[in-house]
Amino acid sequence: MLEVDETARVDKTVRFNHGSSDVRVGARTKIYRGGEFTGPVAIGEDAFINRDAYVRPHTTIGDRVNLGPFVRLVTDSHAIGPHERRAGTVRHDPIVLGDGCWIGASATVLGGVTVGAGAIVAAGAIVTEDVPDDVLVAGVPARVVRRLDA
Repeated sequence: MLEVDETARVDKTVRFNHGSSDVRVGARTKIYRGGEFTGPVAIGEDAFINRDAYVRPHTTIGDRVNLGPFVRLVTDSHAIGPHERRAGTVRHDPIVLGDGCWIGASATVLGGVTVGAGAIVAAGAIVTEDVPDDVLVAGVPARVVRRLDA
């Protein structure tokens, strides 16, 4: 089921792939053009999602989260298969973006990661491990660069 709060603004080019899974978009959230969201996905209130976001199943986006353009939240992975085909059974490891965090342009967050409240992920970073609250992470793989005021 697709549930978009009446105060949310979603560009008509955004794709919601929800089928039997829920996609929820909270109050006052803005989603710019070209995004693709495959449920289940929950987006909190007053979030801002810039153009061409790619959001995969089992993703939770908190309140007041900002996503820069071309951000990828990729929960898809595979078990390691046998020699003949290493990409084994598909799985979706959840992603959680804490309230007030900011994910910079073209950053990628991989499955199984929680980005803490008030954290910043620098543009172009690839996040492979949990990010604490109120830190700035950057790089490939992303590492803590500095602490931020709470």
